[in-house]
Amino acid sequence: MSDTETVERIREDALPGHESKLEPKPDWAPFYPGSGRLAGKVAIVTGADSGIGRAVAALFAREGADIAIVYLCEHDDAARTKAIVEAEGRKAITLAGDLGGKDFCDRVVAETVQQLGSLHILVNNAGEQHADKEITDITEQQLKRTFQTNIFSMFFLVQAARLHLGKGAAIINCTSVTSYQGSKELLDYSSTKGAITAFTRALSENLVGDGIRVNAVAPGPIWTPLNPSGGASPEKLATFGEKTPMGRPGQPNEVAPSFLFLACEDSRYMSGQVLHPNGGTIVGS
Repeated sequence: MSDTETVERIREDALPGHESKLEPKPDWAPFYPGSGRLAGKVAIVTGADSGIGRAVAALFAREGADIAIVYLCEHDDAARTKAIVEAEGRKAITLAGDLGGKDFCDRVVAETVQQLGSLHILVNNAGEQHADKEITDITEQQLKRTFQTNIFSMFFLVQAARLHLGKGAAIINCTSVTSYQGSKELLDYSSTKGAITAFTRALSENLVGDGIRVNAVAPGPIWTPLNPSGGASPEKLATFGEKTPMGRPGQPNEVAPSFLFLACEDSRYMSGQVLHPNGGTIVGS
């Protein structure tokens, strides 16, 4: 499928959006020097062209990992992430396509193993959201697309990666605070995030006996291209993040360390768990 066909098939608005055009720019840069916690590892990071995915790719590279940068069609952003990874002295490949299709997910894993040599970490971060005030505003196409991108892709990627993940491997899924609190304008998105939380727990039980850990991160409101490009209503965007106890939105580099912790040996006694970088919001587990 061509880039144009992919965009026409998926978009009902400006999603997923260009970080290169966003002002102010999200903060992606790691806070600290690396300590080799992912030395010799290979990671797939979906949605790594921008936002949380870019921050994760940058931090993983600083800690020694080679990165497969998976994204939809924002080639300028993906090229920037690739340059960030390479500036850390690590290898990077870029893979553009629709994660809602199984064939592309199969290709992502196959090309990662072929070009980078192995696979140790799978970060399922890519997602889409659409703001709708009424449930009747959600089209059948949008409903299917949101579930395909946000949860079907995780099944497809894990299925493709399963034979390449051995003892000590880690899978980290990106869920959301909306999985726990809901969101009245994000009915379909919140539903997929609830599914991701349940998927994380069930997959952990399925794989833990083989030494593969599965955990998740549930960010709160984070400043990425997703919301200003159509993922939030103008009213919500005007006060984005202000309702958190910290009174502000988070930055991608404030979320990435949670992914690093779950990817490295520091969390070797954790599986089926969810971390909550959300500005201090208390949620049930």
